[in-house]
Amino acid sequence: MEYTQTQYYQFANPPHTRILESGGNLGPITIAYETYGTLNQKKDNAILIAHAFTGDAHAAGYREGDKSPGWWDAMIGPGKGFDTDKYFIVVSNVLGSCAGSTGPSSINPETGRPYGTSFPLVTIGDMVNMQKELVTSHLGIKRLLSVAGGSMGGMQVLEWMVSYPDMIRSAIPISTTIRHSPQQIAFNEVARQSVMNDLNWNMGDYYGKEKPARGLSVARMVGHITYMSDISMQKKFGRKASRVVTGEDPFRANFDVEGYLQYKGDSFVNRFDANSFLYLTKAMDLYDASRGQPLHEMLRGFSYKVMVIAFRSDWLYPPYQQMEIVRSCKMAGMETTYCEIDSTYGHDAFLLETERQSHLIHHFLDSVYLEEDGEST
Repeated sequence: MEYTQTQYYQFANPPHTRILESGGNLGPITIAYETYGTLNQKKDNAILIAHAFTGDAHAAGYREGDKSPGWWDAMIGPGKGFDTDKYFIVVSNVLGSCAGSTGPSSINPETGRPYGTSFPLVTIGDMVNMQKELVTSHLGIKRLLSVAGGSMGGMQVLEWMVSYPDMIRSAIPISTTIRHSPQQIAFNEVARQSVMNDLNWNMGDYYGKEKPARGLSVARMVGHITYMSDISMQKKFGRKASRVVTGEDPFRANFDVEGYLQYKGDSFVNRFDANSFLYLTKAMDLYDASRGQPLHEMLRGFSYKVMVIAFRSDWLYPPYQQMEIVRSCKMAGMETTYCEIDSTYGHDAFLLETERQSHLIHHFLDSVYLEEDGEST
């Protein structure tokens, strides 16, 4: 078996630190990334895939020792939606995360200790600015054939559309929104409060000590409820009981769905940093692709093609939010396709409905690439 390998790009070494949108300085900065396929001689077949909230750079294939492949393995590879026989795929871990890129758990060179909550506030814009640095300065790619991603990854796609329109040939935002609704902010706030009210959080200074595991676990449980749908929960769990309630321990989990949520919460604690959880949820809540203006005005005059994908049962990012993106693109005069998939998986559908997405994306990218090839001949 040929294994994939995570690579690292470091830049912004002091004194040449980067100023973030919050005004904070940061450097050095490390970005973890993986690539799949081959960059052609003209460097015009590159696609950037942006991961969701708790994702990482390992989107496809196996790394040595892995028991399971990357998080979008069914979508990336020879003959798949993102066909690595044709395209060069780049996936990077976002700034502020804890999967190889610089974030709150990274060592602050000024103190020799993890940043914790002294880490500067990061935004979706900062994440995309670092992706641009990776793509242009390190990989030498001047223009991307496409940028694609779901959920928080979709927000990064929108940011590319707004901030670097001349660098992309097409965009595929999936299960995402121009800005969070009050309900979406509310769910994130409940999750953050769960973390911060764990005594072990200790104002973010818990490295080398007991982690805020209980708070982070509950926060993840809240998230998982929003990722599924009523129908998918009914199909997966129903009211099946794993044990009988007794007077000795009446509040122990006895429904299958309770045990599932507890398992997901506990396993999440072993792979994700609580401070990164706080920073990334806040970045999503603060994001507004339109900057308070009509989005179509910001997109007017841009020539890239757009395909927006939504899922009918997604109640975390419901289809009306993707329709707002479509209307904005069409009002701006852009060639835009809207695909709404009838799935029962809820928000998780963008990770699970890979066959139908692959079919749509495969044909969309082919049309963009053929058009690009025609322009260059």
